[in-house]
Amino acid sequence: MTTTQTQNQAVHPAVRTDPPTARPPLWDRRFTLYFTARAVSLVGDAMMPVAAALAVGPLYGISGVGLVLGTWTGTFVLLVLFGGVFADRVGARRMMVGADLVRVLTQGVLAAAFFAGAPPFWLLVTMAAVAGAAVAMFQPGVNGMVPLVAREPQRANATLKVADALAQLLGPALAGLLIVLTGAGTVYAIDAGTFVLSALCLGLIRFAPAGAAAGTDAEADAHADADSAVGKKSSLRRDLRQGWHEFRSRTWMWAVILIWVAYGVLLFGPMVPLSSALIGARLGPNAYGLAVSSLGVGTVVGGMLALRLRPARPLAAGAVAMVLFTVLPLCVALGAGLPVLLAGHVIGGGAWAFWSVMWATSVQTHTPPEVLNRVTAYELAGSVSGIALGQILAGPATELASPETLLLVSAGTCLAGCVALLSIPAVRTLRRVALTDGGRRRKG
Repeated sequence: MTTTQTQNQAVHPAVRTDPPTARPPLWDRRFTLYFTARAVSLVGDAMMPVAAALAVGPLYGISGVGLVLGTWTGTFVLLVLFGGVFADRVGARRMMVGADLVRVLTQGVLAAAFFAGAPPFWLLVTMAAVAGAAVAMFQPGVNGMVPLVAREPQRANATLKVADALAQLLGPALAGLLIVLTGAGTVYAIDAGTFVLSALCLGLIRFAPAGAAAGTDAEADAHADADSAVGKKSSLRRDLRQGWHEFRSRTWMWAVILIWVAYGVLLFGPMVPLSSALIGARLGPNAYGLAVSSLGVGTVVGGMLALRLRPARPLAAGAVAMVLFTVLPLCVALGAGLPVLLAGHVIGGGAWAFWSVMWATSVQTHTPPEVLNRVTAYELAGSVSGIALGQILAGPATELASPETLLLVSAGTCLAGCVALLSIPAVRTLRRVALTDGGRRRKG
């Protein structure tokens, strides 16, 4: 047994490195409800970048799109750590339902504003801030809920990634079509409706009562709806400190997040404002919707591969896959024609999906369940903070360099980040682990 394996089992005794002999069923009632909740809201979410680019862009330009997206992301980054603490205290499911209801309000207000005419910029920014705060309360629980509703996290993550991919395939094209035919108000109204259905499905998920026998769902219930006296008595500062300790004690985790901060500033953050402007100017607004839908096609492929492939070193395999993401900003920067542009988005989507499944599963299986929401909050805050800065700076950066040059920098950043990931031993050698007892964690 290697040193890495020994350390993994010491901090997380409920995992093992050998694969289970038989795969337990995935589609029980809980996972079906959770999958439905995520799938419908993902469709609505997939329409939003196109709605922002095509509805906000003509009114307020690239800088306006960047500021609206950056406000949403910045609010998320500022509050997500508290979302992780609250999810561990009051229960991830409850926080997620509440956040969905808040987003029903924000998207409904924006829908009404667009139906009435051109929304003032202050309203767009305000609703983006409120929605970002709601997502900060919602998102930490997404990661923490997966081991509670699914007996095999990698299969669940890959299935959810395929749903995300199908949403990316359908949502952007639908958004572009609806904006042309009916206006942006319809897109925001549909998004509000998806959050209603998501909240309903999440509210219907039930766990076993606390008195159930060991090895059943009692532990899942305890973590999903945390009501323990210990959790209530602990201070906010202590909870945050404990989450930070768990996060920084894992070299592979904080090393990846540092790279993702750079990715956010130079790659992911400016991608939507710059790509939408360039593709729209060259090939028309419908072409951008097709490009984002092609990204969804690639994500389906990547998710399906993640369902079948179970690499012994998941982060190393994911880093190799991410090399292919370089072609996405590259083909936009070089002014590729529509067929090459769509192919580049397919390849980039596949690479991104495969990495995402490997990363999410690694975090879920290498982190103790009682602190998973807080650790997730820290890794989200780190990875998304760079995106917020990149979105805000996208517009001003075009005063210094052309969008094409900036996207070439994005492509170089992607490739350099992959090299860095593979050069870090803690990332390169991290082993895949599996949960025991049919997918449930056992207290050590």
